[in-house]
Amino acid sequence: MVRRARKINRILAETYPDARCELDFESPFQLLVATVLSAQTTDKRVNSVTPALFAAYPDPAAMAAADREHLEKLVQPTGFFRAKTESVLKLSQALVERYDGQVPARLEELVTLPGVGRKTANVVLGDAFGVPGITVDTHFGRLARRFGFTEETDPVKAEHEVGALFPRKDWVKLSHHLIWHGRRICHARNPACGACPVARLCPAYGEGPTDPVKAAALVRTEGRA
Repeated sequence: MVRRARKINRILAETYPDARCELDFESPFQLLVATVLSAQTTDKRVNSVTPALFAAYPDPAAMAAADREHLEKLVQPTGFFRAKTESVLKLSQALVERYDGQVPARLEELVTLPGVGRKTANVVLGDAFGVPGITVDTHFGRLARRFGFTEETDPVKAEHEVGALFPRKDWVKLSHHLIWHGRRICHARNPACGACPVARLCPAYGEGPTDPVKAAALVRTEGRA
């Protein structure tokens, strides 16, 4: 299992050498807010609103003091904008009150912030601070189960089971590899099995079209979610 899992990761690393977080950010705070806004929408949509958002409110202090109505208008294109505005306001206020306006670099502290769960915390830790962590989003969880890395549907249990198969230093890149592959080839419905670089290692091979031509038509050149 360990050998197969690590071989899959090596092949995905070769397939997606540029795999990274697809949210645009220039600071841990920007990544934290962008990740909160990315729920139930695409990274592309979030990236379309964050330049104006961070120009108006560049740091936790400014965001905490933001006019709610103006903030709602800025984040509205991401959907669920009232709930997201509430989360962004509250987490900014918490950063100012508890952490002197700085995003903490510890999982235990990040998950105490309003609207921040383990998935969001691991994104920030891995991509803003270089701290090893596994981001179990819907794509990662789906692929981890298809590959046989885990049978768990609970994200925390899946995170721990998958983490045991790989060195800690590989966790962040592993997350990006599976997420990129899930967005481009291993779709929830109709995975492009016939165009998959790890098909011969995948226990779920055949869930989607195995014909190379039909599968190629399903491949996305960039992530959409």
